[in-house]
Amino acid sequence: VCYFIAYLDRVNVGFAALQMNKALGLSASAFGFGAGIFFIAYFFFEVPSNLLLEKFGARRWIARVMVSWGIVSLASAFVVGPNSFYALRFLLGVAEAGFFP
Repeated sequence: VCYFIAYLDRVNVGFAALQMNKALGLSASAFGFGAGIFFIAYFFFEVPSNLLLEKFGARRWIARVMVSWGIVSLASAFVVGPNSFYALRFLLGVAEAGFFP
């Protein structure tokens, strides 16, 4: 169930693109950069996250992933412009890194 929700979380930004671009004043390239920055953070934090998973144990680490993922997802409701969109997409990538060990 959690893996399915993680997949939905990765693709849901594409479904929100039309209204979000208009509301935030994002161009198509700014939106693409914001959507892609998630994967940059995910890539760079995957290995460190898995090393920490080994140190703290799967139960604690997956719980940390889920809680931080939820907090960042909640914070995305308060995005007001391109910079906050970029920051939260990056933080979402950091939060989700290590979910698929």
